Amino acid sequence: MKSTGSWYMVRVNNVTYPCRIVGKFRMGDQKLTNPVAVGDRVRIQLEDSEESTGVIREILDRDNYVLRQSPRRKHFMHLMAANIDQALLLVTLREPELKPGFIDRYLLMTETHDIPCILSFNKIDLYTPEDHQDLEEIKSIYQKIGYSVIGISAKTHENIDQLREMLAGKRTLVSGQSGVGKSSVLNALDPHLQLPEGELSDYSGKGQHTTTFAEMYFLHHNIQIIDTPGIKTLSFNNMEVQDVAHNFREFFEYSSPCRFYNCTHQNEPGCAVKEAVVEGEISIIRYQNYLAIIGEIEDQNYWERHTDF
Repeated sequence: MKSTGSWYMVRVNNVTYPCRIVGKFRMGDQKLTNPVAVGDRVRIQLEDSEESTGVIREILDRDNYVLRQSPRRKHFMHLMAANIDQALLLVTLREPELKPGFIDRYLLMTETHDIPCILSFNKIDLYTPEDHQDLEEIKSIYQKIGYSVIGISAKTHENIDQLREMLAGKRTLVSGQSGVGKSSVLNALDPHLQLPEGELSDYSGKGQHTTTFAEMYFLHHNIQIIDTPGIKTLSFNNMEVQDVAHNFREFFEYSSPCRFYNCTHQNEPGCAVKEAVVEGEISIIRYQNYLAIIGEIEDQNYWERHTDF
């Protein structure tokens, strides 16, 4: 239910036990900052006569998980959540402005495990007419390739009912750029939560973290939420160029006629993906974001991406 780094809150038959880990748990050859994620199914052993604390003895097989590069230890990965039905990415065009490429970087994490993702634009009550036009253009890009997109306002509750319907009966990983108002949105979905709400820093214009650790909440309408700390950066030392190419879903769809089976859709002749970009079938914005990500990966040599100090 909650991970603090040293203790894990485990729910068994509606009773929650603080648990710790004894020994090492591995996930293949991945170097992890946290071996257990919120949403994991585990077996525990109670460790005292009062049965107040326990030890995690086993992590059961995961249906899926979301993994990101650790922001503090670049050669390690961080498990964000496990066994989820979908993800909800909260962003906004105002206060703070949307970082270029942020959406596509996040989708690269969820697409790897075929996890559906809802894109929700908060604070639409602050949007200018130009912002609303930009939102419609963004909607057309992502709805065309199969993602759900919704504009909401935690302040005025516009479209909150519609978002609640999209979450009903499912376990959803909720993430967002720092300062997007994630806690405010969750409180709007269920006022009984009463999560602390942060404000933008007057100095930096960036969000202040109000969520420190990942935690699962049970809301009305049979909604399960895994809330995670705000995201400032997303990098991909764990991926190769082909991993990125395969997980931009429309690139993979259009890539069959490419002349080379391992085409990276950059400078190769006979590239069907580049042709689709020219023809307007693939978004030029998505393609530019793709090039930026693989450029970062190629700029790091193999040793740097696979070795820890």
